[in-house]
Amino acid sequence: MKKLLVCALLAAVMAAVPAFAKKSYVNGIDPNYPPFAYMDEKTGQPAGFDVDSLNWIAKTMGFEITHKPMAWDGIIPALVAKQIDMVDSGMSITPERARVVDFSEPYWTVSRVFIVPADSTLTPQDVLTKKVKLGVQRGTSEANAIKQEQQEKGYPFELRFYESAPLAVEDLLNGRIEVALMDELPADDAIAKGRAVKKAGTHGEPDKFGVAMRKGDKDLHKLINEGYKKLMADPYWQELQKKYLNK
Repeated sequence: MKKLLVCALLAAVMAAVPAFAKKSYVNGIDPNYPPFAYMDEKTGQPAGFDVDSLNWIAKTMGFEITHKPMAWDGIIPALVAKQIDMVDSGMSITPERARVVDFSEPYWTVSRVFIVPADSTLTPQDVLTKKVKLGVQRGTSEANAIKQEQQEKGYPFELRFYESAPLAVEDLLNGRIEVALMDELPADDAIAKGRAVKKAGTHGEPDKFGVAMRKGDKDLHKLINEGYKKLMADPYWQELQKKYLNK
């Protein structure tokens, strides 16, 4: 009888103690930013260089991660409003963004390029001196920079804004715009997929990518920095570059 009573008491205590649960975070991604982040057509799940990188970090550092596709121009407001916990999705570190969010240490550097139809003869100088239609993804560092440059230097091009780089490529091929400005790797991705476009040249300074987090979230900031440090020292980092970036 005593044994049964002890067992019953132990069972009650065990039921009252919550099971250990891993810390869980939500990562906001641009679902149309290959090869860094996109929705896999076969699985319907988030994929890409940044997605796989963060999955590895989560597993190694002992936390759960969910990737939430979002419109890029609203992703920082969503982070500030605590709808997501971080943005690991090819986000450039800029002074404007750094006033609102904290960034991890940079994990990648990428150039900005003009892309044009494969048979185009436009040069970067032409883009800045002629009345061409220039497409760019809204909410990006390159969109903000080229808009400011136009205001300051009086460039005659007509700016057109898109929800994603692939949509700008589509309009480029359909003749609705004559040139698009984007990061080099999405441009490389479009070329690798057989799109009839080419790089006309670089523009501006290269961007450094970092993971955005809310101001003051020191624990997560430390976790992500340590995670990327471990990832970059692991052979898997080279595997990711080979798989997604042809490095």
